[in-house]
Amino acid sequence: MMLIRKILFPFAAIYSLVTGLRNYFYDKGIFKSTSFDIPVIAVGNLSVGGTGKSPQIEYLLRLLSHDFKVATLSRGYKRKSSGFVLADANSDAEILGDEPYQFHRKFPEVSVAVDADRTNGIKQLIALKNPDVVLLDDAFQHRKVKAGFYILLTTFNELYTDDFLLPTGNLRESRRGAKRADTIVVTKCPKNLSPQMQNAVRLKLRLKPHQQLFFSFVDYDGFVFSDKEKFPVDQMRSHQKLLIAGIAKPKPFFAHLENENDDVMEFPDHHHFSDADIAKINEKAGGRPIVTTEKDYVRLHDKTIKNLYYLPIKSTLLAEADRFDQTILNYVGKRTADC
Repeated sequence: MMLIRKILFPFAAIYSLVTGLRNYFYDKGIFKSTSFDIPVIAVGNLSVGGTGKSPQIEYLLRLLSHDFKVATLSRGYKRKSSGFVLADANSDAEILGDEPYQFHRKFPEVSVAVDADRTNGIKQLIALKNPDVVLLDDAFQHRKVKAGFYILLTTFNELYTDDFLLPTGNLRESRRGAKRADTIVVTKCPKNLSPQMQNAVRLKLRLKPHQQLFFSFVDYDGFVFSDKEKFPVDQMRSHQKLLIAGIAKPKPFFAHLENENDDVMEFPDHHHFSDADIAKINEKAGGRPIVTTEKDYVRLHDKTIKNLYYLPIKSTLLAEADRFDQTILNYVGKRTADC
C-alpha cells in the first residue's frame, strides 16, 4: 500500500497545485466567501476522517446549549436525501446521515440540519430557527462560508505536520491551511501525556501567534446502552460477544472492549447495513450480546437485531478546559451581543 502511494506522488503534486490555487483565490477574495452576522464555528481537519469531529461537536453542544440557541449544520455524508433538511420527529440516519442523526437523538433542543451547500444551510437555519450560533461540522475546507471561529483537529499519532497530500498521504489540503485555525486540538492523546511531550508537539505544529493549542483524549462511558437498558462496561467486557464497527479507525474501540473469546466485524466508515449484512451479523452473534459504536448504533437500532448495545464516547481535554471553554464562550457571547 505504501509503495502504491509513493508511486502516486505525481498526482499528489497536481492535487497540491489545485488546492493551493483554490485557497489562494479565496485568500485574495477572488473567490467569494459569505460571512454571517451570527457566530459561526467551523470544526474540521486537514486529513481524511478519524480525527474526532463528532465528539468535538458534542463537546461544544454541551458547552453552549444551556445558554444559547444552538444549531448544527453538516453535509450529511452518505445520506439518501438531498438539499437542505432540518431534523424532525420523522428523521432517521438515512435522511440525515449517521452523525447528524446522532446529534439529533442526543440533543433534542438543538436545531440539527444538513446541506451540502453550507451557505444555503445557514441562511435556511436563520430563517427557520433564528439560532444564536451555528456549529459547522467537517467544514474546514468549505471556504464558501467564512466562519468566525475555526477549530482544527489533528490526532496525536498522525499529526498533519507528519502527513502528506492525497493520494500519497491523507491530507485534503496543504499543511499551510492550518494557518486559518484559531484553535488547534490534538485529539486521541494518551491520558498520561506528559508536559514535555505536549511541548514537543507544540514545537512540531509551529503555531501562529494568534493560535491556541489544546490536547484531548477519548473518554469512554462506563456503561454500554440499548434503547431499554444499560450494562456496566467491566461486566460486558468479560462476556462473550460480537463487536461491530463501521468507523474510520475502529481499533481503539475494539481494544477497549474485546476479550480473547470475542468476535469482531469491521465495516467501512458510514456503512449502510444491508439485509444481507444484518443476516451475517445475527448469524455471527449466535444470540450473544452485540456491542457497536454510537455512530453505528443509529444505523442499526431499528434493524432486526437482538441484544444490541452501544458504547458512548466523549472528548475530554487533558488540561486547561476552563481556558478552552472561556475562549468559545467569549467568542459566542461577544458576537451575539454585537448582532
